[in-house]
Amino acid sequence: MLYYLYEYLTNHGIHVPGLGMLKYISFRAGMAVLLSLTIALVYGKRIINYLRAKQMGELVRDLGLDGQKQKEGTPTMGGFIIILATLIPVLLFTRITNVYIVLLIVTVIWMGTIGFIDDYLKKVKKNKDGLSGKLKVVGQVGLGLIVGVTMYFHPDITVKRKYADAKVVNRNNVEQNFMPTEKIAVSTVPFAKNNEFDYSGMLFWMNDKDAHEWAWIVFIPIVIFIVTAVSNGANITDGIDGLAAGTSTVILLTLAFFTYVSGNIIFADYLNIMFLPNMGETTIFVVAMVGAVIGFFWYNTYPAQVFMGDTGSLMLGGVIAVLAIILRKELMIPILCGIFLIENISVMLQVIVFKYRKRKFGLEYAQNNRLFRMSPLHHHYQKGGFHESKIVNRMIIIGVMLAIVCLITLKMR
Repeated sequence: MLYYLYEYLTNHGIHVPGLGMLKYISFRAGMAVLLSLTIALVYGKRIINYLRAKQMGELVRDLGLDGQKQKEGTPTMGGFIIILATLIPVLLFTRITNVYIVLLIVTVIWMGTIGFIDDYLKKVKKNKDGLSGKLKVVGQVGLGLIVGVTMYFHPDITVKRKYADAKVVNRNNVEQNFMPTEKIAVSTVPFAKNNEFDYSGMLFWMNDKDAHEWAWIVFIPIVIFIVTAVSNGANITDGIDGLAAGTSTVILLTLAFFTYVSGNIIFADYLNIMFLPNMGETTIFVVAMVGAVIGFFWYNTYPAQVFMGDTGSLMLGGVIAVLAIILRKELMIPILCGIFLIENISVMLQVIVFKYRKRKFGLEYAQNNRLFRMSPLHHHYQKGGFHESKIVNRMIIIGVMLAIVCLITLKMR
């Protein structure tokens, strides 16, 4: 909104001292992160008190974990803090007609609503199971469909790829190093020299023209799978104080860097990556969410004063997935979101091994010989005597290491 005010006043010959700073993405991004952090810190406590007054406390199942029953009654649905602290700066400082900003706002509202319904059913309607898993998946598939169709067909979503033999070094004319703007379903392959993966290549039995025309057949289902998998991964990771918020902050900071360099043709040229027109504006959204999550983390560290609930965890996972997709970095998700991945895999392996041993050796043997003491993985370490603060800190450190690996891929090609 403020950017449009600057444009309106400038076009009418009205010059307000300092208002010209709004034309710079870096300035608006800085203001957005400061505002989001302030909102989360100042109003977070009020939201927590409101949730407590409405008796939105967590009902904790007895899983035999140390300190577990002490969490009984801690307010949940704290994801509202993140949503509120993100959307207000985004609406104030971004050009909200930007297609990427619209997609991300839709993601926040869409996934936040699914999570809210689940939390509402659990806390208000006293339905311990909440929203059924099938309905959650339907919602995630719906968002994936919206993102996939928009990414593939919207005319403003394009890329500019570098010529393989680009040699122009004049930074004032770097556009000569890039091919004309293309409407193409292409992604980045980590660690590869010629690191562009064209989805049309999966339709190898077609000629090039038909393959590019029908690439949406493979692209959209893959987008749907990524959105569903990452949002579920974030949801599963949200099991102990600060884990989902801490690891998500590291991931979002990494994506903020990729967003900025991918949306700046000079940095894209220097780093030899695809230039994504209209992407720079998205930096403001990402750093606003970083500030919101850090502000929430203030109240979510051990011992947590509030839990984000599905309202926050499903939303965070959805946003991270969509950001990776629009940045053409979806093939980097297994590395960048490695904590989400191992948490997801630990649950799947626990179920698979339990069913196999039950069928092979009987129920009693399967119950006494589980692969993990408890899944997801963070509960396995809790059962092993690790304090949850130590588990969270070490997983955040691992997340930082994985983020550094992702950043290194910019040069390891």
